[in-house]
Amino acid sequence: MGGAAPLASPPMPHDLVAAPDGGADLHVADGVRAPVLRDAAPRGLCTDCGVSRMEDPKACGRACQFIRPDYPGMEARVHGRARDPARPDELHFGPFRRMVRARLAAPRPGAQWTGITTRLAERLLEAGAVDAVLTMAADPSDRWKPMPVLVTKPEGMAACRGMRMGYAPLLALLEPARAAGHRRIAVIGIPCQVHALRALEAELGFERIYVIGTPCSDNTTTGNFHAFLDLLDERPETITYLEFRADYHVELRFADGRSREIPFLQLPISKLPADFFPLTCRTCVDYTNVLADITVGYMGGEGAQWLLVRNARGEELLSLLEGEVELSSPGSAGKRAGAVKGFLANTVRAAGGLPLRRMPGFLKPLVGWLMPRIGPRGLEFARARVEMKAVETVLFLRRHAPRRMRAMVPAHVWALVAPYGLAPGPTERPRPPPG
Repeated sequence: MGGAAPLASPPMPHDLVAAPDGGADLHVADGVRAPVLRDAAPRGLCTDCGVSRMEDPKACGRACQFIRPDYPGMEARVHGRARDPARPDELHFGPFRRMVRARLAAPRPGAQWTGITTRLAERLLEAGAVDAVLTMAADPSDRWKPMPVLVTKPEGMAACRGMRMGYAPLLALLEPARAAGHRRIAVIGIPCQVHALRALEAELGFERIYVIGTPCSDNTTTGNFHAFLDLLDERPETITYLEFRADYHVELRFADGRSREIPFLQLPISKLPADFFPLTCRTCVDYTNVLADITVGYMGGEGAQWLLVRNARGEELLSLLEGEVELSSPGSAGKRAGAVKGFLANTVRAAGGLPLRRMPGFLKPLVGWLMPRIGPRGLEFARARVEMKAVETVLFLRRHAPRRMRAMVPAHVWALVAPYGLAPGPTERPRPPPG
């Protein structure tokens, strides 16, 4: 799972207000509303990005990342060029102008890390660069459940700090945003949402769209996530923050102010059901949100946040934080090959429905102590995680949806897994891009 957290404070009060279509939008906070959305159309491989809830649900066919993505073509259209494997780290992370470690000088309360993502959106609203931000707040019934909202006032972004776990039809907000007269918008989204947004961007009719992307690893239903929390603590209802960190620990914070760190090796992953993570997440080829203007994550940050500024609009976004953000160069240490090979061996078993090989209990404390010290760190940690996701994509698609291999696995993914002995078969070689 990617890093996830709700608001550290209780959800704000909610009121119903009349919607333009006669329904009842939910008033989350001043300048924050959750429009009434259509039901999702039934789909196969689907993360409910929201396109199937739009007026034309057939748009899924030309927008979905899980049908026939053309990453080289879309990267060139969004960034002016496709990723260049000859440039350092672009094979792994996609096109970018620069990468930096970053932290807000004044961290925002209740935010994940220091709150860069929500601060960027606040600044866009403060500067009048956008009329609205499409993002997530906590559902009033469940602090962990994401609820798509339109934010029109800078102070409203405080209700959106932190990250939730669950499917969230963010793009279904595009039509209510347009109907409300918003012409310039920002979208904060995960890769499958951003891919669909970019595929449809030219036909949406907005004057300007800023895209702030966050990396995503493995999503699941909010109900499944609650089951995971139940395994972590005797009083899961008191957990207010959860973060998967680059130092091989999960950090928990509690309502009474306590905090707790759990080494990755001590997590109860083996107790989760086989379908805890959907096939979509196990076959996603875009961990680093390559089609965003700026990606805000943690993997290469070594305790800070990790920013990939991908194009001129991304530079414009980062410039909004001048004087507020501390920047430094990312570091890199350790070797990733051993970690990725171990992941490959376990994934071969998992993709075939076999039990994972468990490390003897007496070794876990020792290995847990060693990993933050000799395992991949910084950019090497990020490279390892991207290669692991590429390995997982190939193995799970081969097992569960082999006919989709040729269309869904782009050439750069095969390049990432080649050092580990994985190569496309005759029926798996990528199709040339359409057109």
